[in-house]
Amino acid sequence: MLHGYGSSILDGAWLTLTLALLAMLLAISLGLVGAACRLSPVKWLATLGEVYATVVRGIPDLVLILLVFYGGQDLVNRLALALGYQQYIDINPFIAGVCTMGFIFGAYLSETFRGAFLAIPRGQAEAGAAYGMSGLQVFWRISVPQMVRLAIPGFTNNWLVLTKSTALISVIGLQDMMFKAKNAADATHQPFTFFLAVAALYLLMTSLSLLLLRSVEKRYSVGFKTVEL
Repeated sequence: MLHGYGSSILDGAWLTLTLALLAMLLAISLGLVGAACRLSPVKWLATLGEVYATVVRGIPDLVLILLVFYGGQDLVNRLALALGYQQYIDINPFIAGVCTMGFIFGAYLSETFRGAFLAIPRGQAEAGAAYGMSGLQVFWRISVPQMVRLAIPGFTNNWLVLTKSTALISVIGLQDMMFKAKNAADATHQPFTFFLAVAALYLLMTSLSLLLLRSVEKRYSVGFKTVEL
């Protein structure tokens, strides 16, 4: 059915999944830092966090991918030349893809985490302090577990969008499943067959992710009841 290209596309699917997971780890880190900055009482930190979230969310992902890959490569080579290094430095597309997707979705997650922290009643932190907990203990034992529960729906949405957006990384030469499907389609002149196979693989990834994250959400929601008005 796939004319011998099935194993190649599956290899690309594994690369796609690895890219998405590593990019999400980076996005979580940047999202937490961005949320902390936006909630900070220090004005310049709050402004920096807002600028990061606003600028990244306001520019199309494809434009940012091209800017980071080509602009970053040009910047690295200019710096290397200034330091006396004469050889051209070629940035690995996989590393560029992880960094770019992590940078983009870190901005989206900063909003998710910020909203989750703001949704926690202040009285709970005050109660923790009244019991003699330090600020760090209140943060890790009271705030973070509730933030995770409140952030899971938004996190799930961002993960699904990130997974699908990895298809854009093929434009910088990463041999993910979109790249390999395109090559197979060009070689066999059957684009519908190969792109349909890729669509099915993306649907499988996102569906399994949705089931897993919904089970995590249920686990964190144990003991909480939704009040219907």
